[in-house]
Amino acid sequence: MRFAWIDLREVPRPQLQAVVDAAIHARMAGVVASDAELLGTLPPTVTRVLVPGGPATAAVKKLGDKEPKEAKAGDKEAKSPSGGGTSPSGSGIDVLLRKFSTQDELDALASDHRASTDKQVSGFIDVRDDRTLQLSCAGAMVLPYTVIHFADPTKIPLEIVLAAAESAEGKLVTVVDGLEEAAIVFDVLERGSDGILFTPRSADEVFALARLLEATTPQLELSTLTVESIRHVGLGDRVCVDTCSHFEEDEGILVGSYSSGFVLCCSETHPLPYMPTRPFRVNAGALHSYTLGPDNRTNYLSEVGSGSALLAVGADGRTRRVVVGRAKLESRPLLEIRTHAEDGRLVSLTVQDDWHVRVLGPGGKVLNVTELQTGDELLGYLAADKRHVGLPIGEFCKEV
Repeated sequence: MRFAWIDLREVPRPQLQAVVDAAIHARMAGVVASDAELLGTLPPTVTRVLVPGGPATAAVKKLGDKEPKEAKAGDKEAKSPSGGGTSPSGSGIDVLLRKFSTQDELDALASDHRASTDKQVSGFIDVRDDRTLQLSCAGAMVLPYTVIHFADPTKIPLEIVLAAAESAEGKLVTVVDGLEEAAIVFDVLERGSDGILFTPRSADEVFALARLLEATTPQLELSTLTVESIRHVGLGDRVCVDTCSHFEEDEGILVGSYSSGFVLCCSETHPLPYMPTRPFRVNAGALHSYTLGPDNRTNYLSEVGSGSALLAVGADGRTRRVVVGRAKLESRPLLEIRTHAEDGRLVSLTVQDDWHVRVLGPGGKVLNVTELQTGDELLGYLAADKRHVGLPIGEFCKEV
């Protein structure tokens, strides 16, 4: 489960309370601060991460900045936020985060973690070269949390750490500069970083991050549709959707003439005569057709183009987000397939009239559209909502 820590140390002071409230309300996994008293006010539902060094006064310290002597790796105590005396830095603290840049400092952190009974001693490292990259891989294997700032914008070093830490029990947290980078970091090597460390400028950015974390695709309950008629309707324009992903053999996209029902159109992952397979493509249907995308939103195939997001749907109802690389519109003879669901609902699909265009049946059975017969069963999806500009809306709407 991916997660985010909110770093309070560079949040503008007028925005600080709003950001803290937003982090709690949006159920952010953790909050990072150099002020133990501030962290002590947070509920135990939030992972409270202390970076030793005291509260932000004239300037707020960044992870990786030079730390005072009291806060070096291996120390047992950190300065109290009031600036005087010491405290065990364990009251209201779940994670103690310290910088490491050498193997000796990493060993000291690991030793402190093993000896600690009230908090998880973890590490931060600034990766700037091969030595620090290898050290970050070693940290990911022995620390409960390893927070990494990558100096270079390329994601290759992150890929290396992810591969090296595949079997690690600890969590990898990557420092990001913004929401766009957060989305990229979560997708690296498909697995992505376990978590991110993000410094918001306002409460709005906290809520935007929460939406990003929740951006998962649903499991769909597919229905069995029974073919009632197939007819040739003449020349029209159809759309091939070429995605940036490789479809599985039982995957495709949902397409239909009406927004209330869709047929699962098969990708070109199966062998074809006279041409190679194109496992990234779905010969989807006529350009007027609806297709289902993320967030329960539909688009006409005429609107789909490079950069659009659609749902790849499996025969078992699993879904994932895929990005369109290209949509190709060409005039071809068309075939109308009319089906009905168990509740009698009409589901219609208009596709290219050609043998190599395929739809999926129950169990992922591959069916050539030109060989369909009355009574054949297809897989489809019945939508409960009416649509306006692709969005669900509770109004009367009849499509014929």
